[in-house]
Amino acid sequence: MEGPAALDEALRFAPASLVEVFATDAARERHAELLDRVDARQLTAVSDRALKAMTDTVRPQGIVAVAKQSPVSLEAAIERAAAGEHPLVAILHEVRDPGNLGTILRAADAAGASAVVVTANSVDPFSPKVVRSTTGSLFHLDVSVGASTEDAVAAAQAAGLTVLAADVSGDDLVALQGEGMLTGPTAWLFGNEARGLDEATLALADRAARLPIYGRAESLNLATAASVCLYQSAFAQRSV
Repeated sequence: MEGPAALDEALRFAPASLVEVFATDAARERHAELLDRVDARQLTAVSDRALKAMTDTVRPQGIVAVAKQSPVSLEAAIERAAAGEHPLVAILHEVRDPGNLGTILRAADAAGASAVVVTANSVDPFSPKVVRSTTGSLFHLDVSVGASTEDAVAAAQAAGLTVLAADVSGDDLVALQGEGMLTGPTAWLFGNEARGLDEATLALADRAARLPIYGRAESLNLATAASVCLYQSAFAQRSV
């Protein structure tokens, strides 16, 4: 994890996961209050050059932290989500771009989703670029890794969630909302950035939904479309 914001989220929501923290002298002075919350045995002072070698950003923020990964089993993630007041889950099918995955995790967190299922052949949700783009949301959600899409959809349906696939072949999202399809427990299924959802995977869902394009844009990118779908469900669930 890079930067003070990520460290703060880890300390607030998953302190037991923290393993090591490295900080430059300038960062120790600038973020003294934050670093005072770190166990002194886990804190190591490093040079600017050493810290830069630990990161892949152009302008490091002076702090790098290491935490234990904490994936949740598919069953536990779905069960906890289904038991919540507003059951909402995102299932990601072969999502490969770290920025997209990080943004979807952040959007899911903001929309009140309880879990994100990152299926097999997707990018690693614990890779540095994904962690950085979640801005701490990785510590707020149940994240399940490695299950097949078939198993993820089946688990969601068995728990009483309606699985909606985001796909250009689907029904207009506004029409589905008018039918009341978004008010109940929902798992959104999002596909690969380039290929979307193949026919076999699309057939697993209960319904398919597409975002209407009112302007001249050819399409929306995956993270933007996922954000809209998740928020539409969040609005609908809280309107009843």
